[in-house]
Amino acid sequence: MVDRTPGLFRNAGERITPLAERCRPMSLDDYRGQEHLTGKGKIISRMIESGRVFSLILWGDPGTGKTTLARIIAESCSMEYHYLSAVSSGVSDVRKVIKEGERNKSMGRQTLLFLDEIHRFNKAQQDAVLGAVEAGDIVLIGATTENPSFSVISPLLSRTRVLKLNRLSDESLMNILDSAVETDIVLRGGNISFQDGVKENLTLLGNGDARRMLNVLEVAFSLSEDGCITQTDVEEAFRNTMIYYDRKGDRHYDTISAFIKSVRGSDPDAAVYYLAKMILAGEDPEFIARRLVILASEDIGNAVPQALNMAVSTLMAVKNIGMPESEIILAQCTTFLASSPKSNASYMAVNEAKSAAVSDNLEVPMHIRNAPTKLMKNMGYHKGYKYPHDFEGNFVKEEYLPPEYSGRLFYRATRNGSENSIRERLERLWPERYRKGEEEE
Repeated sequence: MVDRTPGLFRNAGERITPLAERCRPMSLDDYRGQEHLTGKGKIISRMIESGRVFSLILWGDPGTGKTTLARIIAESCSMEYHYLSAVSSGVSDVRKVIKEGERNKSMGRQTLLFLDEIHRFNKAQQDAVLGAVEAGDIVLIGATTENPSFSVISPLLSRTRVLKLNRLSDESLMNILDSAVETDIVLRGGNISFQDGVKENLTLLGNGDARRMLNVLEVAFSLSEDGCITQTDVEEAFRNTMIYYDRKGDRHYDTISAFIKSVRGSDPDAAVYYLAKMILAGEDPEFIARRLVILASEDIGNAVPQALNMAVSTLMAVKNIGMPESEIILAQCTTFLASSPKSNASYMAVNEAKSAAVSDNLEVPMHIRNAPTKLMKNMGYHKGYKYPHDFEGNFVKEEYLPPEYSGRLFYRATRNGSENSIRERLERLWPERYRKGEEEE
């Protein structure tokens, strides 16, 4: 009977290497994905062919091949390879590698330091690498899942070349999967096979991350009977797998941006999809609710006045109830706001009014100033003010803007949803102002 248990002790002192590590490519010919960097005539292949290796920052999601690429470069160019993780290593570890690099340099050999998760090093720690890179004592390849523009110091960026690794395509993941099935000693020894559609499902669940896909495959294989992996095996293997989502990095900002833009764009299906991604990744539900409150006013406004009430109620409910029940409330609010008519007229009005107030700083007309004292009344404060409730329809033709802005239109009510009735009323009350506004538009 074949032992298909992944990553567990088979005999005393013997540990099976994880599948993702066993399948790691050793040459550029076996490397899958990132053809924009590794294809014929592209930067990595040309660098390896010439043997002139320069320092790099590899920026990409987990499982896109950053570590593998660094190893292939070192192996292909006969460089001494050192791996350090910024999570568990410090400046002293870096200095040891630099010292080794200085010795190797004196003997005509290059040293490659692969610094994984370089964004976790602070400025002082990154400074420790800078001098050695500048002197050529080491070649640095830093790997990061975060935008290096924000996480890597400028002097180091100026001395390295930033290469962006893309999420692996389904085709690349399928090639990696097929290669693992064909070459891995454990999978071949276990007579692995797949139920219809399982391989395609594995690539979908990989979601651009080869390591994740191979980890799910390995666990599913250990759960299978007689080596035949079923959809049930894959679902069970995937059940507690977390989606990569850095709550302080690009993925956080990209996803909330896609979420807000989908709601603003009146696409409830896309909006609830990005909501689901954030929920699964453990995003703070109050953060999502606060963004919905802002959006309800900024993008819907008076087109659906109750949208703001719903968003505020959602925020209060999320604070008081918590997860997982709050996801239902967030979904209701998201789909309602996404499906609602939109207007940013209030938002645009206050921005335009702020610009006008800053640039001109005009005085408040005397007749609408407050006059709490006799002196102020004698000076003409409040004189001539007409109280609207004394007139029919609770309205009287009056000038409230400074004279210089007489007839100026800031709030351009739309004809969307409930705001249409607001516009119709304002057009009746201020016809000249709205005619002028339409001519300007």
